Amino acid sequence: MSDRDGLRTLVVGLDGACLPVLEPLFEEGALPNLERLVDEGVAGPLESQVPPWTPSAWPSLFTGVNPGKHGVFSFLDYDGYEWDVVDGTHVRSDALWELLSAHGYSSVVVNVPVTHPPGEFDGALVPGYMAPESPRCHPSGLLDELCEALGDYRVYPNSDGVSDAQAVSEYRTVTEMRGDAFRYLADRFDPDFGFVQFQQTDTVFHEHPGERGMVQAVYEAVDEQVGRILADCDPDTVLVVSDHGIGEYDGYGFYLNEFLAEHGYAAVSQGGDGMPSWVPIRDGQLRDGDDSPDAAGLSKRLTALAARHGLTTHRAGKLLGAVGLRDLAARVVPDHVVRASSRQVDFAASRAFVRARIECGVRINLEGREPEGVVPPERYESLRTELVELLQDVETPEGDPLFEDVARREAYFDGPEAEKAVDVVTVPADFDHFLSAELAGQTFAAPGQPWNHKRDGVVAAAGQGVGGTLEGAHIFDVTPTVLALFGLPKSIEMDGSVLSSVEASGERAYSTRRARPRREDDETERDPARRNETKRRGTKTDDESIANRLTALGYLE
Repeated sequence: MSDRDGLRTLVVGLDGACLPVLEPLFEEGALPNLERLVDEGVAGPLESQVPPWTPSAWPSLFTGVNPGKHGVFSFLDYDGYEWDVVDGTHVRSDALWELLSAHGYSSVVVNVPVTHPPGEFDGALVPGYMAPESPRCHPSGLLDELCEALGDYRVYPNSDGVSDAQAVSEYRTVTEMRGDAFRYLADRFDPDFGFVQFQQTDTVFHEHPGERGMVQAVYEAVDEQVGRILADCDPDTVLVVSDHGIGEYDGYGFYLNEFLAEHGYAAVSQGGDGMPSWVPIRDGQLRDGDDSPDAAGLSKRLTALAARHGLTTHRAGKLLGAVGLRDLAARVVPDHVVRASSRQVDFAASRAFVRARIECGVRINLEGREPEGVVPPERYESLRTELVELLQDVETPEGDPLFEDVARREAYFDGPEAEKAVDVVTVPADFDHFLSAELAGQTFAAPGQPWNHKRDGVVAAAGQGVGGTLEGAHIFDVTPTVLALFGLPKSIEMDGSVLSSVEASGERAYSTRRARPRREDDETERDPARRNETKRRGTKTDDESIANRLTALGYLE
């Protein structure tokens, strides 16, 4: 039970951090606080899961189970042809701080992704990535208290369309907000456990790939906040963890739906609405200000007509690029116009397809599961075998294997939510190839993004209870390890083990599952004054707004 004598264990989350990024910064002396933790403790790669993306990997880290148990596989959750942006209501397994609360330990959790809306536990929680800009916090009213105490608190930086200098300033501002909020709440609640996450270490790579000066500025800001937290909270034990790594993509862009279409598995249509519910509409109105249904419908009909006469967005992009107007067109042409003039996957007529690139795999259009399934259940296994064998043999133009693994989903996912996963998992070699769900008129091209996620993140552990060596660390191991630092056994349901540098405390069955909070309980929706203030500030809190942000970062196509 809690003795309330200060912070026993602190977890610092760095989204996308990995040794290839950190070590050059250590050599330059840019990160004294993080480097000290690495030098005084143990450190090494932290293998992520498949898929190694934020919305699925952080729940795996803070529950200790694979997505087949906790239920989050992507940024979007699908029900037939409808989608929701994932949030805490989609996580079906207990979070680390909930397990600690059941044993009498309190926690302060700041900015951890996929934690909105929060459930009940002993302590405080301010949600992070995937939450609306004015999120519900725990306990109720905490966001107002934070804003009053700190002056402001935002989930996301205002970094879209600004100069590099302004972007760095925004990254630093929200990073300081994380540190200030954590230190304030640690003083206010005197927790046993703390978890603070910094998202900008990943965002900077997506918004400014290859800009090493900006990367260093972000990490320096994070290191400064880590130092302040360590000084003020003086935790007994510290873990630094990441959800995945990040690095340059030196391989190829591989258009999986194009490949499946070439081999007769995916059907393709020309023009029309294409993927209306599967790829979010990024623009809610025409850029010239005319947002009427008639205007939108007319523009879509005109571009669909153009498509039938061979003027697709792929061909138009080549023409615009040749005359230097492609970027301008991207800024002024609404996405529903682009979608209407594109070649699209005809899901209802397809036997297999890729729904979203970050799912890392292929779905079968199965009768009784998909809204317009065409593959009979008795053909399911034989079709999976065909797809596995076909994809295993794919080679790059240089003759190297494109995938390091192609397997049935059971090889990566098990649990009550596993059927939500793709049917065939595709793991690109070294995560050096960019898989895309788009149709581009060719199978191979340059990677869609020059930097993106890698499989290995990082873990460092220092302080009381840490010793020996660190070997074979996996993202599933973080929650069992924290429990062990509190002398608690891990759950028999967990897929991870206690890190080799920490003494284990056995395992047992837990029965602390709580009901998921409802999304409509958000403070913004329940409080008219806050809702009006949100509108005055121009802040969006709905799924489309978050989908827009994810698209801008390159996660959604």
